[in-house]
Amino acid sequence: MSAPGEYEYAPLRIPAGTSRSAAAQLMSMQSDTGGWELARLQLHADGTRKVIMRRRMRLSYLPRPMV
Repeated sequence: MSAPGEYEYAPLRIPAGTSRSAAAQLMSMQSDTGGWELARLQLHADGTRKVIMRRRMRLSYLPRPMV
């Protein structure tokens, strides 16, 4: 298991009416360009998808210290 602070999370909401292949392509682009991976996917009764993407926190993603 990893420590809770090792990942940063980004919520993503995919509207109803978006095809399954288009949603998969959107998540794939996020994965390829930003290093994100799928953490959780919820399909709601109205057809919307709630996606939680995560990636390992790296020092380059953290804000620089204030001097």
